[in-house]
Amino acid sequence: MADSLSATARTLTVDLGPRSYDILIGAGILSRLGDEARIRFRGRRLAVVTNATVAPLFLDATRRALVEAGYQVIGIVLPDGETHKNWVTLQSIFDGLIANRFERGDGLVALGGGVVGDMTGFAAACHLRGVPFLQVPTTLLAQVDSSVGGKTGINHALGKNLIGAFHQPCLVLMDIDTLATLPKRELLAGLAEVIKYGVLWDRAFFETIETHLEAVLSGDPGLMIEILHRSCAIKAEIVAQDEREQGVRALLNLGHTFGHAVEALTGYDQWLHGEAVAMGMVVAARLAVRIGLCPPDEERRMTALIGRAGLPVRLPVHPVEAYVEAMGHDKKVEAGRIRFVLPERIGRTLVRADVDLDAVRATLAACMA
Repeated sequence: MADSLSATARTLTVDLGPRSYDILIGAGILSRLGDEARIRFRGRRLAVVTNATVAPLFLDATRRALVEAGYQVIGIVLPDGETHKNWVTLQSIFDGLIANRFERGDGLVALGGGVVGDMTGFAAACHLRGVPFLQVPTTLLAQVDSSVGGKTGINHALGKNLIGAFHQPCLVLMDIDTLATLPKRELLAGLAEVIKYGVLWDRAFFETIETHLEAVLSGDPGLMIEILHRSCAIKAEIVAQDEREQGVRALLNLGHTFGHAVEALTGYDQWLHGEAVAMGMVVAARLAVRIGLCPPDEERRMTALIGRAGLPVRLPVHPVEAYVEAMGHDKKVEAGRIRFVLPERIGRTLVRADVDLDAVRATLAACMA
């Protein structure tokens, strides 16, 4: 990646045959939404699903772009926060669609962060057994991760994202101007997922983030577009190989087994998802060192970058067995064994189902604040 980058729009494709779709990345491109929607929806009605925080910021502009393109638009505004990613909130989306007699040719637009995107996609997968939807992610975490790949769902009290479906969007439109409204904490949480791509897949990308971290944190537009493009390109490459997570796609869960346990144990309301993933990556790296998989200097380098990015590197204090129990409810459990995504070195990870739980317990205890 060059040191000086222009803030030009970028496009890439998630290649899934008949379910392929484009990702558009740029500054000020929300105004293109109506024209892009006309290419992809055969119906003339769209429901824009958003939340109470995002609606005052972007709902009017989104609605205007769609109305100018000839659409009838309804808005469905959800409460904000991970604690509302449940059946009750999902039902409110169905209420809006059914009350307005949405048909199979009509569609949904997810306008917001990962919670909005996951629930809108799940509603689209279920309504009339499947209607199209389009992602307009407004947070860094949603842009680099949850809006791409077709994973949709809601949480259960016993675990995160345990109820859902694979349902690919027909377009992902990322306007980096929306990031200017993010609190710093939200921006840093998204950066955890960016760092994850470097650790699991691309050492050169990791080194780019190391070198340009201050520029990334300052919101340099050209650099941000390139960071989003590379993150999404990595995810698109992996998803194209393994759409339904039967193999290589599991690597994208680096940090998530431990991170989801943090979220579950703290009621989904103390830590942002990206913060939990950051903690989880540190634990995964230290577990990899403990079992002789990863060199200690590589772990120290990963942990140092996560810390420099202003992200947490220590777990909240809970009984070790509570963490083990929470991880036992993870989606990645297979044949009763927890599968761990562990780094061998920066840029290379693998999945291990043979890790001794005593090593896991010792690592958890050592990583608590």
